[in-house]
Amino acid sequence: MNTTLEQLDLSKTYTYADYLRWQFEERLELIKGRIFKMSPAPSVRHQHISGNIFREISWFLKNYPCRVFSAPFDVRLSKKGAKNNQITTVVQPDISVICDTSKLDDRGCIGAPELVVEILSPANSTKEMRHKFELYEENGVQEYWVVFIAEELLQIYRLGENGKYVADRPYVPGDEVGTPLLPGFKLLVSEIFE
Repeated sequence: MNTTLEQLDLSKTYTYADYLRWQFEERLELIKGRIFKMSPAPSVRHQHISGNIFREISWFLKNYPCRVFSAPFDVRLSKKGAKNNQITTVVQPDISVICDTSKLDDRGCIGAPELVVEILSPANSTKEMRHKFELYEENGVQEYWVVFIAEELLQIYRLGENGKYVADRPYVPGDEVGTPLLPGFKLLVSEIFE
């Protein structure tokens, strides 16, 4: 059993079966078998923003079959029925909305959530905007919301008919956003950053 990250060969490819055996203090994600360290504990501002978004979505979903989860929550991007030693991607989005509840099990979600929200910090912006953008697009996450803390803006990417993300214009305080995934849901951007 590995108890420190230094015990691992970071040039190797790992699976969810390996991930389950690790007992690290650091939080990690696996992206296509490669290990990515997660940022240290999120800042108070990050947590506040996450809580604001989570609260609004959670409240709205009271009458919907969809479920919302906040990190830490394992999302295994693989086909349903894949064995642990076949899964090479495990991420922990800040917020995940899953409407196909058959994707949920005791360990989290297996398959793509319908909507993912990631909140950027200086330590994770490259991973979120390059690796995770491609990963979510390839796996069919229908909407990817990226919150830019310093700029106080929200960028929404929606999966187009060609399987590629199409960006809306950036949303700033004073704007209201919604999603066709949750008809009737509205969120004031200013409430995200309150």
